[in-house]
Amino acid sequence: MRFKLIFIILFFFSSCTNGYKNSVKTSLSNSGFAYIYDENDYLNKIVSRKFDNNNLLISHNSLRRGAIIKLSNPHNKKSVLLKNSYKSNYPNFYQILITEAVANKLDLNLDEPYVEIQEIKKNKSFIAGTAKTFNEEKKVHNTAPVDNVKIDNISKNNIEKKVKKNKFFVLIGSFYSIESAKLLKNKLFTELSNFDEKNIFIRKKGKNKYELFSGPYSTVNSLKNDYTTLKQYGFEELEVKLND
Repeated sequence: MRFKLIFIILFFFSSCTNGYKNSVKTSLSNSGFAYIYDENDYLNKIVSRKFDNNNLLISHNSLRRGAIIKLSNPHNKKSVLLKNSYKSNYPNFYQILITEAVANKLDLNLDEPYVEIQEIKKNKSFIAGTAKTFNEEKKVHNTAPVDNVKIDNISKNNIEKKVKKNKFFVLIGSFYSIESAKLLKNKLFTELSNFDEKNIFIRKKGKNKYELFSGPYSTVNSLKNDYTTLKQYGFEELEVKLND
């Protein structure tokens, strides 16, 4: 009975927000945590494919092999364009699998490897140029020297930088009406014991646009617990937002 009700709500949600897009093929755009490949993960069958951590390789399990993907680190604005190397299996909490080389290139925080993901769909000339860029990226990764680092003496000013602590949120769904958002919010309160008024809320994003969030989360592990609960409840597409 529970899953029947979920289906009805999700069908209503889908018809409200995405029904007019059914005939239009859109590019994937998402954000969340990257799974950084480790050789032991393959040996322990946590991931389904073997990767070379020294190469710039990525794997997205819902995009075709060869799809052009832009990966960005929102903290430092670094980005890279890469082809989807393979479709492979990896833990479903993560949005994409990347090698250590990609993590280093984006200068990701290995404890919180948060990335923005965008599939690039352009004409043939763009794809050809991107393929060239991809090959040049590999060359640069293998041959680039370490730049000299200039260190300024700031002891006179004795300035302390305040490090902003990240807060993460899970975007559960978007709605045209606040009534629909409240309906799902109340259902989650009723059926999921770890959700209440303190960690699930509705935010108005514009005219006829409301978003249902859970959070905030200060650690990846606390976020992962609720994310997994929502996945098991029946939500297939969830997006992790940073300091939203």
